[in-house]
Amino acid sequence: MRTSEASSLASEAYGVVRRRIVRGTVGLGEVISRRKIAAELGMSFLPVSVALQRLEIEGLLESRPRAGTRVRIPSPEDVRGHYVVREALEVQAAKLFAEVATTRERAELKQLAARVDALAESADRASYVVSHQKLHRRIAECTRCRALAATIEQTNVLASMWFCAARRPSPSGPKRRHQDLLEILSHGTVEEAAQAMRAHIAHGMASTLALLEPYFRLRKARGTTFARTPRPDRLQEFKIAGEVD
Repeated sequence: MRTSEASSLASEAYGVVRRRIVRGTVGLGEVISRRKIAAELGMSFLPVSVALQRLEIEGLLESRPRAGTRVRIPSPEDVRGHYVVREALEVQAAKLFAEVATTRERAELKQLAARVDALAESADRASYVVSHQKLHRRIAECTRCRALAATIEQTNVLASMWFCAARRPSPSGPKRRHQDLLEILSHGTVEEAAQAMRAHIAHGMASTLALLEPYFRLRKARGTTFARTPRPDRLQEFKIAGEVD
């Protein structure tokens, strides 16, 4: 197989598995079988293995001997650390948004925020996660700082996965949480925007910790020592469900 072809197949497998993890089609702690994925996508083990290793490096998967490869269950420390980084990034984005976003962009994001709030209590977690991630991505894009937008996009993948994989609505909170945030980002001062985003991220961390509490217990029961390279002959089989539209 040519190097370019192998790379293309690995990218295809990576995209398929990543979408299913992020959208909650495959839940936290569920086994991923490279044999099933390879058969479904009509490719060999090699590109699938490369794709899974990439996802493991990104923190979406973990593997250990005799247990195979699973969707990674985070620890409470993982979640808190993630939100420390996210706060630093998104507070900066909020400050820049307040300074440079156009009138049209502010109106666009207010509409998107209304959609996110409408979906917040819905059982359709995939739609909520997609819209929520888009909102935060667009806030970052409107700062005109590509590096910041790209980093926020990558960082938010884990939070999106955790919310969707929990497969139930967030704990109760303000019904207009995202609309209120965009109101301040659009019309408040730079410092008010920073404070609003800081509070928004803190609420997100608290909600995520509450949602993931059952998974923290599961993680503790299973143990936390994982090997970097799984053994193909010992992977448990798991049939991945179809794509979420």
